[in-house]
Amino acid sequence: SQQGCDPFAQTQRSKLQHRRARINQQINKEMRMRAGAENLFRATSNHKVKETVALELSYVNSNLQLLKEELEELNSSVDVYQNDSESISVPMIPLGLKETKELDLLLPLKDFISEHYGEEGVLFEKEIKEFMELRQAMRTPSRNEAGLELLMEYYNQLCFLDSRFFPPTKPLGVFFHWYDSLTGVPSQQRALAFEKGSVLFNLGALHTQIGARQPRTALPGLSRAIDAFQRAAGAFNYLKENFSNAPSLDMSAPSLTMLVRLMVAQVQECVFEKMTLLRAQNDFLARLQLAQEAAKVEDVYSLVHQTMTQPHVKDYVPFSWTTMVHVKSEHFKALSHYFAAVALCDCPVASESELPEQEAALLQFHVTMPEGPSLRVLLQDPEERRKLGKAHLKKAIMKHEEAMRLHGLCKILRKMDILQEVLSFAHKRSLGKYSEIDHEEDFFETGDAPDIHRDRDCTKRCFPCFHASPQGPLSVFSAKNKWYPARRVHLKRGENGFGFTLRGDSPVLIAGVIPGGCAAAAGLKEGDYIISVNGKDCRWAKHAEVVQLLKSSGDEGVDVAVITLQGSEAPRAVDKKAAGMSSGMLKSNKENSRKSLMNSKSPGTLLVWSKKSKRSKKSTYSGVPFTAVGDNEAMY
Repeated sequence: SQQGCDPFAQTQRSKLQHRRARINQQINKEMRMRAGAENLFRATSNHKVKETVALELSYVNSNLQLLKEELEELNSSVDVYQNDSESISVPMIPLGLKETKELDLLLPLKDFISEHYGEEGVLFEKEIKEFMELRQAMRTPSRNEAGLELLMEYYNQLCFLDSRFFPPTKPLGVFFHWYDSLTGVPSQQRALAFEKGSVLFNLGALHTQIGARQPRTALPGLSRAIDAFQRAAGAFNYLKENFSNAPSLDMSAPSLTMLVRLMVAQVQECVFEKMTLLRAQNDFLARLQLAQEAAKVEDVYSLVHQTMTQPHVKDYVPFSWTTMVHVKSEHFKALSHYFAAVALCDCPVASESELPEQEAALLQFHVTMPEGPSLRVLLQDPEERRKLGKAHLKKAIMKHEEAMRLHGLCKILRKMDILQEVLSFAHKRSLGKYSEIDHEEDFFETGDAPDIHRDRDCTKRCFPCFHASPQGPLSVFSAKNKWYPARRVHLKRGENGFGFTLRGDSPVLIAGVIPGGCAAAAGLKEGDYIISVNGKDCRWAKHAEVVQLLKSSGDEGVDVAVITLQGSEAPRAVDKKAAGMSSGMLKSNKENSRKSLMNSKSPGTLLVWSKKSKRSKKSTYSGVPFTAVGDNEAMY
């Protein structure tokens, strides 16, 4: 079996898929019945008929409610993907994978090879079958790095398949069938972009499952969760920006916007959890920053909740998701006020040396200035600190109670004991702190604490650019570009230096080679890209960094590795046959815009495919046109 594939997962997923499809069919049937009954109710003037139709409508509406609840329960299996440790962590929201039907490409591809390239299709049966086996394996990826690599390998093969066998003028007659990840509604399209987009969606969904499974009570698990949710956000954002007109709701722009925001919020929640592990317990400034971080989590979850309640999204997103996001928003608002109270009541009064820094921090802390004395007086007066702390705790308890009330409204969330436990613990902790600082002789009315600014100074934590890859910038190192194998040469500086001109950044380009110089003798050519110097990776290196590495070489010389893009130079004799199919760049980074296909029908062109089927798994996500390099050209 293929590495990264988990065939046993298919059985459970298929059962779930069939149940979803069956419920959707029943819902559609009841909806048709309701529409017919409503029309009859409006059209008839017969009182007896109206009564009968009204009774029928109540039955239909009742059935619809039950069916929707059943579908809701299937779509809300959040607990399936949580980590199985005994520690208490707030559950995260993962996504289920999109399902797809089996697909037989053997005959269509063989026919296309015969007709378009004039070769016997039967000669390529082995490669086509290998591709189909890869597709079958990626339907059930394992929830780990190997599963992610499997999906990425298949996506890379699709990019290659697109340029070789899917002409824009004549469709292959193959339909790609995929099911919506939440509703199970089937969709189909001839466009290969739908297949590619669905695979990228599953890549993001698998990251969410891996993130949700991480134990978040220690730093390693938290770091892995942050990385997974960031990558999921990057995948969904890339999908939103590069694919359009998807036939399924889960890949529509509003749904993807919601998913990106949800993943960013889950990243922010993990960052808050990480800070609670790292911060000093009794440090005033650290407590203030925790309160601001909690306010930031509340802020991003409020945005997600707004997005989930927008038209085109609210009827699609499971009620349990919307409720959980709303619960988290209230929960983290409560935590922000709790940590503000702890900072004021538990931390020692500021010394003269600490006062300026603490005053500056408190000045930026509240949205509006708290009533009462100046901040300097407040910081030095334990009684004033207690009063403001009490006001913050009063607000925290109100928000805890609201979070618990919302949680109780959702039948599915009520079954999640862990979430109930987290909310209850936080509520009791705030109540305990309030009792601790409440004095019987308090005759003042506890004021209304101002809200807390989210941490303005914290680093902007958005998802990583989805194009970023250890393999290098997408301008060169993309699935759409093709290059000759890397060449390694040893250069020794001559009287006139190395004998080449360098230009640009990330990666640095050899813009010119002096005839008779060291570089020319070593076989370097104009258009080569430098990918390493003395074993140090230079794909992302700036111009100055590469120059410094070259200059630091002594009398023994320097080892340089370079690559050449196919089609970026005049074809060499041995490559003339392949050049027709290998040259050219993707004209647009929109996956749905088609590329002009080369017309070469040379018998040698297809041989490239069998080589490409062994491509590296860790490639990048899509092609981007190569942009002009900078003018920082210099001779070395």
